[in-house]
Amino acid sequence: MAKHDYYEVLEVPRDSSQDDIKKSYRKLAMKYHPDRNPNDKEAEEKFKEVSEAYAVLSDQNKRANYDRFGHKAQGMQDFGGFGFGMDGFDPFELFRSVFNGFGGDFFGRTSGGRHRRVRRGSDLQLELKLSLEEIVEGTTKKIKVKILQPCETCGGSGSKTGKTQSCSRCHGSGEVQQVSESFFGRVVNITTCNLCGGEGTTVQDPCPTCRGEGVERKEKNINFRVPGGVSEGNFQRLRGEGNAIRNGQPGDLIVIFRELPHELFTRHEDDVIYEVEISYTQAVLGASIEVPTLGGMVKLTIPPGTSPGKLFRIRGKGITHLDNRGRGDQYVRVSIRVPDKIGTDERRLLEQLETIDSQKSRDNSKPFFKKGKDIFSN
Repeated sequence: MAKHDYYEVLEVPRDSSQDDIKKSYRKLAMKYHPDRNPNDKEAEEKFKEVSEAYAVLSDQNKRANYDRFGHKAQGMQDFGGFGFGMDGFDPFELFRSVFNGFGGDFFGRTSGGRHRRVRRGSDLQLELKLSLEEIVEGTTKKIKVKILQPCETCGGSGSKTGKTQSCSRCHGSGEVQQVSESFFGRVVNITTCNLCGGEGTTVQDPCPTCRGEGVERKEKNINFRVPGGVSEGNFQRLRGEGNAIRNGQPGDLIVIFRELPHELFTRHEDDVIYEVEISYTQAVLGASIEVPTLGGMVKLTIPPGTSPGKLFRIRGKGITHLDNRGRGDQYVRVSIRVPDKIGTDERRLLEQLETIDSQKSRDNSKPFFKKGKDIFSN
């Protein structure tokens, strides 16, 4: 099914402020929440759609990428600062966070058992240094990390025999409720049970290896593909490669990219700049020279009369765009090489050239009094 425009879903103009977007989300989320519309499938879908729109537009980076690429950015969801992904997105958790944890019980009745969020292990972060050559086309990387993985002895259950019992505090719901009265009336605040950690069960006979935690720290090798065109500070989310948790889903591993400086090229977005020195005679007479690119050496024609600082463009020799739609360019900036020392023959030739230049300058100029005479004679 085709997705609707997120701004239309939230009923706000495209230049709306973050406060206006949040205000509209709160109004619509309250209107379509399933607890206000029991057994109304259409309202539930609308609630999810409103929540998804807010999850994107409330984040400045995601909003910027949505404004640029629309829903296509969702296909690039794993790359920080570029796409946005909705895998594992929980609209009810978003609702609870915006309404300060009230959840479905904001309406005076519990929905905690029905919408209880899945327990999930913690995310991990690491930095990965990349050369410009690796960034140009993308590369495959193998990294080694120490993470919490399911205990091999108990299979991740935390129990020596696999026996568990319902939590005595939350009675298996994984959540506890605290009822309070406010200006708005009765409010039920839901929090994760601190006895079972939200699992709903406790271990009767803890595993001797993991002491009932269900996880143990081990090294793990992870292979993954880095796409071409990533930049300093972008990140890639490797789903399910973070810390494990007993009877829950593993977290993610977030790889943050750091760009190593290059000895030849300077990066500017998806273009690269190369500085080259040419001789005075090459600048005056023109020349054909070879310059390096990220894809090898290429020939570059220097036309006669080239000035210092002139930029030449070599199309398609830059960095792959992150959306895989073409590549940037390479720019070659020219400077004139001035020798520290010259020989006798070189000096004589240059002095002759200076004499010729001076003569040309005198021939092309008129004395001031002659210029004035010419003016008044017209």
